[in-house]
Amino acid sequence: MNTSDITPIARTRVVVLGAGYAGTMAANRLRRNPDVDVTVVNSQPFFVQRIRLHQWVSGTGDPMISFDDVLNEDVSVVVDTATRIDVARRRVELQSGAGLDYDYLIYAVGTRHRAPDIPGAAEHGFFIADWSDAERIREHLEAVDAEETVTVVGGGLTGVEVASELTERGLTVRLVGGGGIAASVGARARAATERQLRRLGVDVVADGRVVGVAERSVTVAIDGEQRVLPSAATILATGFEAPALAAESGLSTDGIGRLQADVTLTSIDDDRILGAGDAVAIAGRSLRLSCQAAEPLGAQAAEAVLARIADERPNPVDQGFVAQCTSIGRHAATLQFTRRDDSPARTVVTGRLAALTKELVCRGTVWNISREAAHPGAFSWFRGREAAAEREPVVR
Repeated sequence: MNTSDITPIARTRVVVLGAGYAGTMAANRLRRNPDVDVTVVNSQPFFVQRIRLHQWVSGTGDPMISFDDVLNEDVSVVVDTATRIDVARRRVELQSGAGLDYDYLIYAVGTRHRAPDIPGAAEHGFFIADWSDAERIREHLEAVDAEETVTVVGGGLTGVEVASELTERGLTVRLVGGGGIAASVGARARAATERQLRRLGVDVVADGRVVGVAERSVTVAIDGEQRVLPSAATILATGFEAPALAAESGLSTDGIGRLQADVTLTSIDDDRILGAGDAVAIAGRSLRLSCQAAEPLGAQAAEAVLARIADERPNPVDQGFVAQCTSIGRHAATLQFTRRDDSPARTVVTGRLAALTKELVCRGTVWNISREAAHPGAFSWFRGREAAAEREPVVR
């Protein structure tokens, strides 16, 4: 046989935007098909373990992990930022001026902190959503004395973790809850979280609301009275939004900028674009922004792409939760077990045992991705009846 007569196997190009929990998992999973070329676009030349950013800020942990440790060796990495998706041409335009053509695109750009509607917050506040945010805070805190007060705004799980970590480091920290602390967990877990925060030394202002941020102070409304309080640094942990990339590329997004997708994670505008992780809004589903959801969604987005390449119908999303775990410094935590829909269950674990569990969870997220890199297809998640059903051919 003349080898020149052999038709080469057509290769499929998949571009993954974002190398967080969802993006890295998706990229590795795609290597189940050796005829798929996978390129990841990420603004940093390393993987950032986002759930350790509060440790980086306080100097108690390092969230940086080499891509060599979490990505399959056949995945290509482009260190750049996507500025536009040319849907018609199936091309991603990059900040550097370069571009990447794709057959399928996985949109896994994550989320960033949404600036609250508080006068002065955008100018004088510090956000803690990504690597560059954490770097700014870390640098600023180096000049803050222990007797000066740092204010953390937002009583959610991120705010609790930041406030406790900085207090344990030796800083004086005020946590302004804006109406409560750890509202996503049950009453027992909330009470335990507040007790542990106060025991650590955090000044908890649970029902206070920040109404103004200045360079060296915050204005807090407490019981109908406004007080101007000193603040050497004001860290905002008040909510998230997705980058504007999808909307600016003409794709449908929800109220916080997430790509709108159907139950198979496919964009409602284009079946060559799929969403994963925090940056996707799934029709009929409300999922907490978390690595607990991001990794399974990354794997499922990759499976959906592989199904489409094979002319099969992608399975609907199958996603459940097991717990919410909040670290309170390095030696305590609150572990709230949940039902599959993420609503609080009765079981709550606190103290050192919960802290150990939280650390194991943090390590496990990276282990999952690394294992998938070495053995594409190894990662598993909740599988319901619909997900276990045999795939049907796609009707074109």
